[in-house]
Amino acid sequence: QVQLVESGGGLVQAGGSLRLSCAASGRTFSNYAMGWFRQAPGKEREREFVAAINWSGGRLYYADSVKGRFTISRDNFKNTLYLQMDSLKPEDTAVYYCAANTLGAVSTLGNVYDYWGQGTQVTVSS
Repeated sequence: QVQLVESGGGLVQAGGSLRLSCAASGRTFSNYAMGWFRQAPGKEREREFVAAINWSGGRLYYADSVKGRFTISRDNFKNTLYLQMDSLKPEDTAVYYCAANTLGAVSTLGNVYDYWGQGTQVTVSS
């Protein structure tokens, strides 16, 4: 079992920054890939890929919509995943979820992730 708890969400003006954290517990954090996904208002059936990172942090993937603005990273000693979000836009408003893929390699596909956090709200005002 893996437990994931996100934090760091909030309300920010367009152009501002936020740093999300995801604290993991349970199985050995450094053994598995992690990802960030988001669910925008009115799109409850769509969980959009944001960023992903492999176990070592050596392989990173980003959605085109956030490339150059968001940075995913991890600290395997602290069992924590991060998402640094800069130059935020109103369209980044969503609930952000971290997810763990304990069974396979890093992926941009949400359906391969087997553990999810409860989400943290990010609201960007114009």
